[in-house]
Amino acid sequence: MSSPRNATLTILFLLVATPAFSQAPAPATPPVATDVTNADIQAFIDALPRDRISDRPIRTVEVTGDYRVGVYGVFRPMAVPGGAILHRANTTEIYYMRKGAGTLVTGGRLVDANEAGTRGSTIEGGVERRIVPGDVVVIPGHTPHWWKELETDIEYMIFRPDPDNRLQLR
Repeated sequence: MSSPRNATLTILFLLVATPAFSQAPAPATPPVATDVTNADIQAFIDALPRDRISDRPIRTVEVTGDYRVGVYGVFRPMAVPGGAILHRANTTEIYYMRKGAGTLVTGGRLVDANEAGTRGSTIEGGVERRIVPGDVVVIPGHTPHWWKELETDIEYMIFRPDPDNRLQLR
């Protein structure tokens, strides 16, 4: 059985290595790797505000000259409901649950969408799944998603491969 840290490191390796394999030959000097330790992650998440949904970058790195990857820490309190969201971007989100449990809905369509069509009250016709520590969910860009129910406060990480370089380097 692998530990959460090993799972996190495996995900990070796949995110960083996959774009490099699909592009032009590597430069003569390979890029330096970026480490984000389990201790760094937990300290970051522990410092997030507990009275609201916090989704903040731990680290964003340039993988190649035209590709970035963001590592985010998220705290979501059970008492603060969040609506459904649709990111109008090519950036994929990869959720890795660290603590807590809840029901995540993806796909379908936003209900009561705002004028921009990026936020809604719920999702209709999506796929529901219960997420627990150790689970990983890959949410492609342009896909509605929504935490329908939280059983507890939750802590998770989001890895955001960003082919459009929308993420700020950090």
